[in-house]
Amino acid sequence: MTLIHETDFGTPASKSEKLVTLTIDGQSISVPEGTSIMRAAMEMGTKIPKLCATDMVDAFGSCRLCLVEIEGRPGTPASCTTPVSPGLNVKTQTPRLKQLRKGVMELYISDHPLDCLTCAANGDCELQDMAGAVGLREVRYGMDGANHFKPDSPLAMPKDESNPYFTYDPAKCIVCSRCVRACEEVQGTFALTIEGRGFDSRVSPGQHEAFLDSDCVSCGACVQACPTATLQEKSVIEIGQPEHSVVTTCAYCGVGCAFKAEMRGDELVRMVPYKDGKANRGHSCVKGRFAWGYATHKERILSPMIRDSIDQPWREVGWQEAIGFAANRLKAIQARYGRDSIGGITSSRCTNEETFLVQKLIRAGFGTNNVDTCARVCHSPTGYGLKTTFGTSAGTQDFDSVEHTDVVVVIGANPTDGHPVFASRLKKRLRQGAKLIVIDPRRIDLVKSPHIKAEVHLPLLPGTNVAIVTALAHVIVTEGLVDEVFVRERCDWAEFQEWAAFLSEPRNSPDIVGPMAGVEPDAIRHAARLFATGGNGAIYYGLGVTEHSQGTTTVMAIANLAMATGNIGRPGVGVNPLRGQNNVQGACDMGSFPHEFSGYRHVSDDATRQMFEELWGVPLSGDPGLRIPNMLDAAVDGSFKGLYVQGEDILQSDPNTHHVAAGLAAMECVIVQDLFLNETANYAHVFLPGCTFLEKDGTFTNAERRIQRVRRVMAPKNGYADWEVTLLLARAMGFEMDYAHPSQIMDEIAKVTPSFKGVSYQRLEEMGSIQWPCNDKAPLGTPVMHIDGFVRGKGKFVITEYIPTEERTGARFPLLLTTGRILSQYNVGAQTRRTANVVWHEEDRLEIHPHDAENRGICDGDWIKLQSRSGETALRALITDRVAPGVVYTTFHHPDTQANVITTDYSDWATNCPEYKVTAVQVSPSNGPTPWQQEYEAQAQRSRRIEGHAVEAAE
Repeated sequence: MTLIHETDFGTPASKSEKLVTLTIDGQSISVPEGTSIMRAAMEMGTKIPKLCATDMVDAFGSCRLCLVEIEGRPGTPASCTTPVSPGLNVKTQTPRLKQLRKGVMELYISDHPLDCLTCAANGDCELQDMAGAVGLREVRYGMDGANHFKPDSPLAMPKDESNPYFTYDPAKCIVCSRCVRACEEVQGTFALTIEGRGFDSRVSPGQHEAFLDSDCVSCGACVQACPTATLQEKSVIEIGQPEHSVVTTCAYCGVGCAFKAEMRGDELVRMVPYKDGKANRGHSCVKGRFAWGYATHKERILSPMIRDSIDQPWREVGWQEAIGFAANRLKAIQARYGRDSIGGITSSRCTNEETFLVQKLIRAGFGTNNVDTCARVCHSPTGYGLKTTFGTSAGTQDFDSVEHTDVVVVIGANPTDGHPVFASRLKKRLRQGAKLIVIDPRRIDLVKSPHIKAEVHLPLLPGTNVAIVTALAHVIVTEGLVDEVFVRERCDWAEFQEWAAFLSEPRNSPDIVGPMAGVEPDAIRHAARLFATGGNGAIYYGLGVTEHSQGTTTVMAIANLAMATGNIGRPGVGVNPLRGQNNVQGACDMGSFPHEFSGYRHVSDDATRQMFEELWGVPLSGDPGLRIPNMLDAAVDGSFKGLYVQGEDILQSDPNTHHVAAGLAAMECVIVQDLFLNETANYAHVFLPGCTFLEKDGTFTNAERRIQRVRRVMAPKNGYADWEVTLLLARAMGFEMDYAHPSQIMDEIAKVTPSFKGVSYQRLEEMGSIQWPCNDKAPLGTPVMHIDGFVRGKGKFVITEYIPTEERTGARFPLLLTTGRILSQYNVGAQTRRTANVVWHEEDRLEIHPHDAENRGICDGDWIKLQSRSGETALRALITDRVAPGVVYTTFHHPDTQANVITTDYSDWATNCPEYKVTAVQVSPSNGPTPWQQEYEAQAQRSRRIEGHAVEAAE
């Protein structure tokens, strides 16, 4: 989806350097071959009237407004679909063209409603603009059609207001097809069509369905494309047209979409995808486009609160008292239990600058390396695995790279739900002919959806990733499909030979691995041959790879596969982790792990540590601190007593909820800094209200290592920006940090972090975004890594022995549970559940195959009990063949589901990343929520009491 790469309205510029010279309205102009006349005219400052043309979609030429005359050619061709050619003499304004355009506009207006002055799009309607542009002042034709009846007339065409975010008024439709084409070409959903004929033609979602009931995914592309008020945001209708805008970055997933926050005063009217955003190229999803209402939700906490114990109600206090209370408690704990008895967790939802300050506070202010981040429970195996094999802890490509890909492997990821804007770009490439291999226990949408179908789907059993990827490599090695030239030049040849010998063993063959993993051996062979011989091969993976006891091993197996086939170091190839949260990559870059400073340098490195000590003015520990699971273990043991949690809800997101709750309950001071009283706050003693991304200045780093500005569009509603709160706590702890603006924090980050050396707010303003590493060797950043060689020198092949997880099925627990996300919701749902997105996902459901459901007497929608060795919960069943027999699946967006009561504390051997994706369970009929769920909710209600306020559920 190359929206801003379009060089005219619908006709992409030729990649040829050849220029074509023509004359337009008497002026000579030279443009690239393949440019349309409309674009060429725009380049010289001439705007040709148009209605059906937009740079979102391919040229269509249906509105007949952009007509031009070309000397020596008959007729009046559409300028949007007519390419330039040498020597053309084009006229855009002649008496004949004026008459034709006015007549066309007269016909449009004659079939349009008469409420232009009261229309919500007034001032932002292309139909009005074009009527003015062609000089139309009156309409000669009768206006007795259905579109001209009053809205309350039984003959008027009814509005569709079913979608929570926009309305559809068919009376205002001019049948330009822009929304239909945007749905097809940009989003790839094919949810819209044109129904009827002549004056009865209208856009229709599905077959006479309401928008909410159709296949529409509410990405907003149709609304953005609509030139009238046919499709209109409800927020614009309620608030009015925006009068200024600020470009910022979305705070949901790791794609990092750029948006224009369009404002009316200090009120946000709408979020419009920014066409110059290099991650999203002007596209969006339902979350980033519409789900920002949580910023003003009534349950948002705006005042600091404290309490002596977690069984007491909260007491609202001022900032000074809250910070003093927190600091005194932390200092008292350290005085009694020692320096390492406290720690903190940084947030992958916060900016790089905020995250950097928190880890700095913990290392220099608390005097300990007990700092960790949510990447521990999602992508820590990515950091370890890619650093081991390639030498750097990040993905290799930018998102544009997918446009050059011939074979795509998607393993352990569901992009259409988790990373929908990237998924739209991927689907466009697949429609153009690229081949797709899906490795996933579920039949995700990419396996088969409108106009695309995976060439191969390997529906492996959860927990067998390593075996399957190794079997793919076995085929490539034993059938002589290795790119030997690449391996000899770029990798350690001796290590490759040792790896190849391991792979060649019969136990790694598809015939052995296939039956064990539940996959046809021939399907494995087909996938391996396709990836090795199909051209540019790219691998995209997600939490279905990392959240396993062998997560790191799978990452290294994927890296092995890419190196063996030569698919590293150029556009269209690579190993690409799809990061879950908006700033997971940045949180890791900033030094949020207990063993690493920013830039992934170990705390035991004397030179690095000395540099930080001289800059920060305090001695620093060279011993790695505690990871999140270790903090909780130590808390239960009685040696860890204080925790500062910024922007994370570990009680809902981390595995084995009972153990997390026990660890938090054992602490003497838990500080939560967040927007809402989340589940972790049930065990907190201090609550510090946080800021939304709309109230922040800073940067996020997305999954492609792209550093982008986050710009404040409104003042912090709690009184302080998050970075300022960290400064207040640091000063109260006796450690002074002095910054006047987040740009100064970035200057320090650049000073101490080699990969950020060339990054500054000034350069970000000039360039729009920068992909690290950005330094003296790469002053403009690095879209594609490892072009001339690996960061570590020679690529390292690692033997990936498959070791089955200790979590096994049996008679008591015969099914395997895996978890994931859904399009409308985000992570633990704290933000999206407080928006209209709940209309698409009111509760978490358990997907179960019809065979397994029938054996247990379960019908669709029934309450079921989900039980594992760790615990049990209850939720409703969703019977579907998207999962195979023996496998069940659920999401974790709603806290009343308590999905992580079920998950175990097994974790990755290298990083302690939890094994969310493999849990042995039993499913049985139930009458409703379990007693544990009911008691937990009652406890949560008690914990949310605030003095002077009525008790109400924060959810």
